[in-house]
Amino acid sequence: MERRIKIAIVGPAHPYRGGLASIMESMAREFQSRGSEVEILTFTLQYPKLLFPGKSQTVDTPPPTDLNIRRRVSTVNPISWISVGRELKQAKPDIVLMKYWTPFMAPCFGTIARIARSNGDTRVICQIDNVEPHEHHITDTLFNHYYLSSVDGFIYMSEQVHSELKNYTSRPALFSPHPIFDNFGERVNRQEACRKLGLSPNERYTLFFGLIRDYKGLDTLLEAWSKFRREGHKLLIAGEFYTSADKYHRLIESLGIKEDIVLHDFFIPDEDVRNYFSVADCVVLPYKSATQSGVTQICYNFCTPVIVTDVGGLKEIVPDGRVGYVCAPSAEGVHEALEKMYSGDNIARFAEAMQEERKRFTWRAMCDKIEELYTMIR
Repeated sequence: MERRIKIAIVGPAHPYRGGLASIMESMAREFQSRGSEVEILTFTLQYPKLLFPGKSQTVDTPPPTDLNIRRRVSTVNPISWISVGRELKQAKPDIVLMKYWTPFMAPCFGTIARIARSNGDTRVICQIDNVEPHEHHITDTLFNHYYLSSVDGFIYMSEQVHSELKNYTSRPALFSPHPIFDNFGERVNRQEACRKLGLSPNERYTLFFGLIRDYKGLDTLLEAWSKFRREGHKLLIAGEFYTSADKYHRLIESLGIKEDIVLHDFFIPDEDVRNYFSVADCVVLPYKSATQSGVTQICYNFCTPVIVTDVGGLKEIVPDGRVGYVCAPSAEGVHEALEKMYSGDNIARFAEAMQEERKRFTWRAMCDKIEELYTMIR
């Protein structure tokens, strides 16, 4: 852009864990590399314990020294919303950049956005993951209206999200696909990765990765695996249960595949992610519903072929037959895709193709779109 811009990011960041925090921190670094002045206002409280299904929301690692992160926002304290909104109104950043993924955030983010932009100078831009949540609540529509009407422009990452967004607002919106998660480093030696994870290097591993919620279709994959079973092949499930684990354990028992399953049912810290993707032949995302998925972008980072179901925007990111397969969201569909994946030289061929395809997904491209959008709305 023709001048140095001032950006305030409101959303997850250290010490909060997971992909959303990584996204906001990666965008902050990209904007800083362009000479922009960037500050991140993250949470003092993201979710009340009652509403958080996991074991911990935060990490114990030191904060990044290259980012200006302040903990200012409590999602359940309106005094905090007003205070942060007034702070931004007075500071007059050119852009308040927000990440929106659940209507639970709407009252907090909508209030901050309204106050901040009331100075007439600040523009609120939202990088939106979801409009309609995967798990619905009676307040979703009301909350969505409140927040989405407070935003000047949107960056969306799948056409499904754009379509849903049009039901709420006609404000400008630009498409930019989910960038690669390059913060996890590079692929490592498979033998060493197996050693660190306590896995046998003599086995072959198909990976299911990420927080386990019902909409992600782990049950579909387990049923598909019971049809696919091969000597020397294991299904590696890595992620913390955000739903009842009992029904999945019962399903594994009833399908008679317990010996085929390696279960690492805990949150995977950033420093271990590379090991899981380095031992895996491929990754399976058997989702029942989706908009986009950060897991596909981890696959691209490590050039690990991927199977996705034909839901939401997943097929926009995974060209069928080039870097993996797009299949029906059923046990039969996933089973067929697994059979194809392990035929011939497909895994090696897909991994090579990913080297080229991954060039589409950069933080530079995402931030270019944000700057383009700002030029449109300022």
